[in-house]
Amino acid sequence: MIKQALISVSDKTGVVEFARALSALGVTILSTGGTAQLLTDNGIAVKEVADYTGFPEMLDGRVKTLHPKVHGGILARRDLPEHTAALGQHGIPTIDMVVVNLYPFQQTVAKDECTLEDAIENIDIGGPAMLRSAAKNHKDVIVICDPADYGAIIGELKASGGELAYESKFELAKKVYAHTAQYDGAIANYLSSLGPDKQHATRNRYPQTMNLAFEKVQDMRYGENPHQSAAFYRELTAPTGTLAAYHQLQGKELSFNNIADADAAWECAKTFDEPACVIIKHANPCGAATGADLREAYDKALKTDPEAAFGGIIAFNRELDEAAAQEVSKLFVEVLIAPAFSDEALKILGSKKNLRLLQIPIGKGLNAYEIKRVGGGVLLQSPDARNLAFSELEVVTKQKPTPQQVEDMLFAWRVAKFVKSNAIVFCGNGMTLGVGAGQVSRVDAARAAVMKAQQAGLSLAGSAVASDAFFPFRDGLDVVADAGATCIIQPGGSVRDQEVIDAANERGLVMMFTGVRHFRH
Repeated sequence: MIKQALISVSDKTGVVEFARALSALGVTILSTGGTAQLLTDNGIAVKEVADYTGFPEMLDGRVKTLHPKVHGGILARRDLPEHTAALGQHGIPTIDMVVVNLYPFQQTVAKDECTLEDAIENIDIGGPAMLRSAAKNHKDVIVICDPADYGAIIGELKASGGELAYESKFELAKKVYAHTAQYDGAIANYLSSLGPDKQHATRNRYPQTMNLAFEKVQDMRYGENPHQSAAFYRELTAPTGTLAAYHQLQGKELSFNNIADADAAWECAKTFDEPACVIIKHANPCGAATGADLREAYDKALKTDPEAAFGGIIAFNRELDEAAAQEVSKLFVEVLIAPAFSDEALKILGSKKNLRLLQIPIGKGLNAYEIKRVGGGVLLQSPDARNLAFSELEVVTKQKPTPQQVEDMLFAWRVAKFVKSNAIVFCGNGMTLGVGAGQVSRVDAARAAVMKAQQAGLSLAGSAVASDAFFPFRDGLDVVADAGATCIIQPGGSVRDQEVIDAANERGLVMMFTGVRHFRH
């Protein structure tokens, strides 16, 4: 039976209702500072920790719970007579529940105006000590660090006459150690990012020590191949609008490759402002288009490579409606992604029981870092979030672009960012026409894109071409010109830029330089 609980929280969400329910179960509540005041103001009987220990809070609240009467009551093992005797000798009652969440360190250091002094004052000392003590002694002490657990705990206590099953206590203890590890990791990341100057004005985006925290979403049947094991983890602070926020509405369990491809589809689709559809196969766009509505966008995207689209991943950036769902239902698709699904769309797609439907809240959120694993280490980089406006481009040919050519080139450039290098993308009128992905030479990527367009029966006459990196020779440019392209967007920066510019002028092409490349390995 719980006789005494210590509640001291920074995040006060739901704490009044939780404390009131504990009081109704006959639990004595110890508390400190603002939490004690809040509970008292709401008519809940509270014993101040300072009164309980007989020692006042001091040093601006830095010392209040660091006392033997607190930690002795938490850490004492109830099954050891010598522990029980020590508590009796020193007049220390047991504390059977610890409800603590920590100073908002991460929220504080995320602010641009945060100073080192602000950060230091938001490093919690007593909170982690109590949480870790209670988690260590979880057999005898219930420990809670997340307000989301309040309801379930009260429900179990009421149902069991004031007891919590060991299994529940153990799960709560595991959660605490994950929480405090993340908290200490955030402190280490912040402090090791600061420069050596006394004011610590400089802050390195890549700290000397890097701690990243993830929680497991699911164990998988296998990884990229059946002989590999795998699991999917979600970042604890996953940005809004990213794949990790998905809610699966129907279908089989997601596989390793499903998730990787779904991420590629969603990240590309959400960059468009107009209604858009992106079809992914093996992490590459095999079709992307915008339209007046989702059905038009899907029809255009599918035309790029209907053969590759079979068994692919499809993402939309609008609520999937009945008309688009009717068309998509005609194709075998592994995963279908949208920010929402209309009731009519769900009825249509519901007949395809194995089709995985993922709902992801729309948002422009990006990961703080992209991570690539190498033997014995990792590479970290910022995400490739660069989109370009026409004002940032340089026209390097005699021929100047028409407004339609500018629109087509910018569309092609946006898609090329999501195609594996070396990448060549033909586009026109808001749709991809041919995609050459992952080739070891740029001219081969150009030839592959032309071949794919021919296989799909699509004309490249008057098309726009995007190259994710510069043309090292004119041969790639000649391939796309021979296929019918009239304008090219590429980064520039090659020692042979002038050779390529001269070739474009010779062929009567428009060419624009971005000054930005989009390697994607």
